[in-house]
Amino acid sequence: MGSLLEHIDSPADLKRLAPTQLLVLAQELREFVIDIVATKEGHLGASLGVVELSIALHYIFDTPNDNLIWDVGHQAYVHKLLTGRKARFDTNRQLGGISGFPKRSESVYDDFGTGHSSTSISAILGMALASQLQGNTTKQHIAVIGDASIASGMAFEGLNHLGVTNANVLVILNDNAIGIDPSVGALKKYLTNVKKGTAKDENIFECLNLDYSGPIDGHDLSALLTELERLKTRKGPRLLHIITTKGKGLQKAEEDQVRYHAPGKFNKETGEILKKPSQTQPLKYQDVFGHTLVELAKTNEKIVGITPAMPTGSSLKFMMEEIPERAFDVGIAEQHAVTLAAGMAAQGLVPFCNIYSTFLQRAYDQVIHDVALQNLPVVFCVDRAGLVGQDGPTHHGVFDLAYLRCIPNLSIFSPRNEMELRNILYTAQLGLNGPIAIRYPRGRGLTLNWRRPFTKIELGTGQELKKGKKIAVLSIGPIGNTVTKALEQILDQGAIGHYDMRFVKPLDATLLHKVFENYNRIVTVEDGCKLGGFGGAVLEFANEHAYNQTITVFAIEDLFVEHGTVQELHEICGLNTNTIKKYLEEVLQEKV
Repeated sequence: MGSLLEHIDSPADLKRLAPTQLLVLAQELREFVIDIVATKEGHLGASLGVVELSIALHYIFDTPNDNLIWDVGHQAYVHKLLTGRKARFDTNRQLGGISGFPKRSESVYDDFGTGHSSTSISAILGMALASQLQGNTTKQHIAVIGDASIASGMAFEGLNHLGVTNANVLVILNDNAIGIDPSVGALKKYLTNVKKGTAKDENIFECLNLDYSGPIDGHDLSALLTELERLKTRKGPRLLHIITTKGKGLQKAEEDQVRYHAPGKFNKETGEILKKPSQTQPLKYQDVFGHTLVELAKTNEKIVGITPAMPTGSSLKFMMEEIPERAFDVGIAEQHAVTLAAGMAAQGLVPFCNIYSTFLQRAYDQVIHDVALQNLPVVFCVDRAGLVGQDGPTHHGVFDLAYLRCIPNLSIFSPRNEMELRNILYTAQLGLNGPIAIRYPRGRGLTLNWRRPFTKIELGTGQELKKGKKIAVLSIGPIGNTVTKALEQILDQGAIGHYDMRFVKPLDATLLHKVFENYNRIVTVEDGCKLGGFGGAVLEFANEHAYNQTITVFAIEDLFVEHGTVQELHEICGLNTNTIKKYLEEVLQEKV
């Protein structure tokens, strides 16, 4: 007799099972997820925590006719297995494979893309109100919100509106007390008190006019089935509070939930994370940032660190461990993080606000209105800039140069290596006349010897890395190291000059005038979007000063880049060594 899972290709297949068989299926699903993620990598703990919930939702409700949203979407692996993607699941997050998040174009069962958190309540309410307007009163609308997403301001905005409607919405609060790092804030304390039965008499969700039930054990499949069946018969806004364990079913993942959020490759039998071949490697840019900030904060008492729920990923954890009173994890609250930093800067502190590039998009108004308009010297440490790899288009940090460059008062710097990162952090804490954004990539740097004496960087200055005669290549950030490799492979070494501009804003006008006066062809290279980015800034400079050289922009075209390894994506986007080398050789040969 084969497994139950091998016969499940849709929720219709699932519904043919007797309730007593579902526990067996739950174990098979856990083993399946563990098997694949152990070798292919991906998000592990979150999906293991919602195995029973995923089964119960598709067993009780009529998906895809009923709407179901997962928030954050890295909880949705089991959902994908139950909705026809089992045979392709080994391609998860691989180039050309299925996405690691729900994706509307991938399946009719994926009602909404959720790579960023806390959007599900607003989206599901929109769907429910649309059903009302279309005269459909029986359709169910379910939002699963977990991994600390409920604490975000947008989730409360959605709840606030939901509570004054009669929309047919069921919000399932997957309460596991952890996002990527442990949850923080007063709401976490409140939910802990609810679980312990020591909360105040008034229930916050009932006060928002939601039909509240729970908390119940989210791993008790029988209880879930019973309660979901009951809630299906009720109308209006409802909230079911379930308690789950992130990493459920794999002991190592339960014991170390932070590390096993996305652990890389591991032994599926023991859970031990597989060690890479022992060799000394450069630190990640994130760790260089984290250690440097601690180093600076020990001598400058005005320095504070802020992160919206990413202390481990951003490496602000080092400051939180050594100087906890001056390091703040504010939870999934990017808007709050930025304005909190603005308030601190207004009172004379030096706030380093560390936010992933893709998440800084969520606080755009605050960057403009609360920081730049008031010219407050907030230091934005824009982590995960450029193409980040297998998390895909929701996580690529490719728009920041364009969306930040148009903001008055804001300087933008991108270090080519770890020493430049250290030096700009040092420079920023000496005192600035306005805000600055420092963008750097995910991953390791280039050198082991990164902890060198600090050097102050003059704002708005670039560097000549190599003098040439015919072609000038202008690069910004670590992608400049790819240019260096390309130039090393070109025979006519003296023909091509290379300039690390470092600042997208303000541009080094003196250096640019020198470049345009001495070269007849200009090439710009950046790992951001072409529209409005660094290359666009150079084109604007050339137009303003009536230079007429041919300028070629190497950047990401006007599209959303899918998921794959960074190396694969750089090749697809033409930002790899071979493509740049080939183009420069063709220019030298006057073929283009």
